[in-house]
This record gives sequence, C-alpha cells and structure tokens, in this order.
Amino acid sequence: MALQISATNPEQPAVLLDLPWSLPLEEWPDDCLVALPRGISRHVVRFAEAGSEVLAVKEIAERPAVREFGLLRDLHRLGIPAVDPVAVVTGRVDADGRPLESALITRHLKGSLPYRSMFESTMRPSTVKRLMDALAVLLVRLHLTGFAWGDCSLSNALFRRDAGAYAAYLVDAETGQIQPTLSRGQRDYDIELARVNIAGELMDLEASGSLHPSVDPVPFGAAIVRRYEDLWHELTRESVYPVDKGHYIDRRIRRLNELGFDVAEMQIERSPVGDTVTFLPKVVDAGHHQRQLLRLTGLDAEENQARRLLNDLESWMAGQDDYAPGDPLGARPEVLAHRWVRDVFRPTVRAVPLELRSRTDAAQTYHEVLEHRWYLSERAGKDVGRDAAIEDYVAHIAPCSEPDSVAGTGAHEA
Repeated sequence: MALQISATNPEQPAVLLDLPWSLPLEEWPDDCLVALPRGISRHVVRFAEAGSEVLAVKEIAERPAVREFGLLRDLHRLGIPAVDPVAVVTGRVDADGRPLESALITRHLKGSLPYRSMFESTMRPSTVKRLMDALAVLLVRLHLTGFAWGDCSLSNALFRRDAGAYAAYLVDAETGQIQPTLSRGQRDYDIELARVNIAGELMDLEASGSLHPSVDPVPFGAAIVRRYEDLWHELTRESVYPVDKGHYIDRRIRRLNELGFDVAEMQIERSPVGDTVTFLPKVVDAGHHQRQLLRLTGLDAEENQARRLLNDLESWMAGQDDYAPGDPLGARPEVLAHRWVRDVFRPTVRAVPLELRSRTDAAQTYHEVLEHRWYLSERAGKDVGRDAAIEDYVAHIAPCSEPDSVAGTGAHEA
C-alpha cells in the first residue's frame, strides 16, 4: 500500500513528505522534532517541524484518524475553538515493509499549553477557576452547534491566555459526533463526564504535590457543572416581557453580547391577549467582539482580548479631533481604526523585543502592556504614558511572564 497524504491545503503534502514516515513516531530523530510541552494522551504524540510550521503528529489507526480529521474540519468550519487539522497520513510501512499506524496531523496552537504544564508551579485557586470557566464556555459552544464531545476533560483541551482569562481549545475529537441538535440526556452525559474527569485529574495533581492546598478536587470538578448550567440558561432561556417593555429585549441582546455571543436569529411572539411578548434567541453565535474587532481593524484575537482592544480603540477614537459620531464630515470608525492599528497598536507591540513577544500572540502582548500601564498609573497616581509603560514592561514583566501562579513574579491581579 502506497503512502497517502490527505491534506486541507494542496501545497501541504510536498512539505510533509520530508518527514520520516517509515519510522514509528517514538523513533523519530531529534532533528525533525520540536521540544514543546505535551499533554497526556492514549496515543503517541510528537511535535515536528515541517517547512515554516510546527505540527502536532498523533499516531492512530486509520479509521479513527480519518474520522477525527473530518470532525476537526467540521468544527473549523463552524468556528469552534479547536486545533486546526492539517492532514491524515495513511499507508505507512517501515523499512521491512511492515505496516505502521496512520498519523493525524494538526497545526500547533501558538501560545497554548496543556493543563499539566500550567500546574508545574502551583496555580492560584482563582486561576484554576478561570481554566474551569474556559472549559465550560467551550463545552457550551460545542453543544450549541450539536457536537457531543464524549470525553470532556482538562487533558483533551489546550489553554491560551485571553486577556485576564483563558480560552480553551478542543484538542481531541476522537470520541465526538455532530448532530443537528443535542438532547438534554446527551448534554448531561458530557457534563457528568467532565465533572468526573476533572475531579480525577485534579486528584492526580494533588497526589503529585502540584495542586494548591486550598483547591479541593471534588468541588472544583462540580464547579464546571454550575458554570455550564448558568451559561446555557442565559443563552437559551425563553423570556416573557410586558408588551410596552420592548427595550428589555434589547437589554437581553446586549447581555448576550457582553458574554461574547451574537444573536443570529430570534423568535418573538405576542400573547393571545396582547399584553406580553415572548422572546427566544434561536441561534447564538460566539465571538461577538472578535468579529467586531476583525471588521474594524483586521486583527484576529481571542474574545476577551478583542473586548479589551475594542475598549482601548474606542477611548483612543474619542480623543481624536476628527472623531464626530453622526457627523458625515467626521472620520468613519473604520478609518480611525486603521489609524489606531498603524499608530498605536503596531508600534506598541513592536517595541517589545521579538524574543519576548514571540512567546504569545500580538493581541495578548498589547493587552499585557495596557494592564501594566494601568498598574503603574494607579501606583503613581497619574497616567504614566505608553512609552514608560512599555519600557517598564520589557524590563520587569515580559522576561518572567508565565501563567498566573504562586511563583509567577510578573503577574498582576486586575
């Protein structure tokens, strides 16, 4: 059987051919591998360099590899935070012609970490809670699109900094399935699995001495259930308002926007006697601030990062002489946003040395500089300015930046 590479990009197979597919993944030479933190997996996983990209290669049987590749492509099309599928490699044989397992290839998610790497230094309970919140948001987003995960856990997700919070990405879709809608029982099954898996994972950390003494694994495992239920209720509940309180509907939509979700479709019905209206958001899409920032500036960021950058953009625009909302002679928001990217955002990010800012994405770097400017200004009792904030950030914060932990010297709680 000949080696076959099925890729999302027609140019990808030529680059992938250079990797040593005739060797079991465990025996790949160091010169083609990249040393990055790996989470726990039932399969052999390695990070490899192919061209200018870093790829995650997972050895797995052909049928589940092809199935998971298709599911990841579906999730990518639906805009769900998940690792980006690159290719499936089948027909592998060793030098003696003996068959080897197939390989699923995904793109390394820059700036992301598996949860065990984040616990190498004991994390604050507040940070553990933010990880649980991120995983709950991911599970809600999956369920809204009809995806039953079947194995929700900390191990099957990656986490990236997202302003003061974290964003969770699905990294293992092997047990998942997509349906038009999920029943309550299907959602409950995922939630219960998440509770049990997370409690078990935290117990493992506790046994190894990596868990903060104040973190009790069982209550923290149960916390994701409450967070999930609260968010699901807010996004899907049916509301009944007096007919003369139509602005309540606008207030509900704004509340959903603040949570990072857009109402793409809604159902509004008047009661038989005409004294009340019933409002039900039919389709709720995540990434409200992401899309707004992308439309205005062309910058692609996580949801909380986007919210923070939009706030800074709006404050900056308000101080511009040609900013006049509603005035046809004033500069349009798109024009001002472009100027903000050119004159404020990019110079700020580029002022941070490349070796420091390359650890994370540009939006997170900008957010951290903003947070540090706020911290210094509060301490000084006046605005210290952008240049002073950048200089102090580069000198004292960026070199020792790490996920919030007891040992983290550069973290400031907002």
